[in-house]
Amino acid sequence: MGEDPARKPDYDAEVGAFCWFIWREVLTTGAMSEGPLLAVEDLRVCFRSGSEETEVVRGVSWSLDAGEILAVVGESGSGKSVTALALTRLLPPAPACVLAGKIFYRGEEVLGLPEKALRRLRGKEIAYVFQEPGTSLNPVYTVGFQLAEAIRRHCRAVRDVKNRMVELLEEVGIHEAASRLESYPHELSGGMQQRVMIAMALACEPRVLVADEPTTALDVTVQKQIMDLLARLRREHGMGIVLITHNFGVVANFADKVAVMFRGEIVERGPTAKILAAPQHPYTRALIGCIPRLGQRRERLVSIDRAEVGR
Repeated sequence: MGEDPARKPDYDAEVGAFCWFIWREVLTTGAMSEGPLLAVEDLRVCFRSGSEETEVVRGVSWSLDAGEILAVVGESGSGKSVTALALTRLLPPAPACVLAGKIFYRGEEVLGLPEKALRRLRGKEIAYVFQEPGTSLNPVYTVGFQLAEAIRRHCRAVRDVKNRMVELLEEVGIHEAASRLESYPHELSGGMQQRVMIAMALACEPRVLVADEPTTALDVTVQKQIMDLLARLRREHGMGIVLITHNFGVVANFADKVAVMFRGEIVERGPTAKILAAPQHPYTRALIGCIPRLGQRRERLVSIDRAEVGR
């Protein structure tokens, strides 16, 4: 898994990596670093089918500061993941289309960046943990192969790739990390697969981590372990985390602030404690009302009336 000693140095790549490092440090210390780490302003995204357009994200705005956890909460189909993919233009150009809006990373507008600059941003500055690690990891390649690919593509300054991979797996709590590099994804439990995905995302020490339903299909004990891991990494690395979820139970314990999405719009946002104590929107109240409570029995979950939400 180590570097091939016969491999010739890629001087262009090294110069490019050095220039990116300098640019990153300028953003960190210069005037451009003032304001939020990541900001979304009036984002509108549609899907096209023939001559028809369906707007799936409608005027979404939120911001994320360094070291902060923002939870984007809503049911499936509310536009959470589409918004997350739009952050680094990962949406397929057909059928998706960004109609309007701006996305700023440390003061730099992202949607207007050329593709080459975006590739340097993805993974290195803004990294993703996608939902369902069992389908995100390639089943025909070992964990080590996939980790090495991420490091070589986005962190070309790393010399000892194998040592870096072991460090990453140990950091996310995988025991006997060196031997796990030879494992295939199906040989790992769901929790370990998710830890591998988090290790891949952390490979280049990004400033923003987008965690899209990171506890999907995991039992409650492993869910707690994964969320504790993300919280610890946030403290140690000072990352800003965008946590996409439908579970207000997770939000209550880990998020600093909340943005509630319903039918492609942000219907309520604010500090977590304030939203939980006094939710204003009927949809937010319904989501909170669906949280199971120990010792409480009910026959029906809370629902909302179309008249309450104005459509």
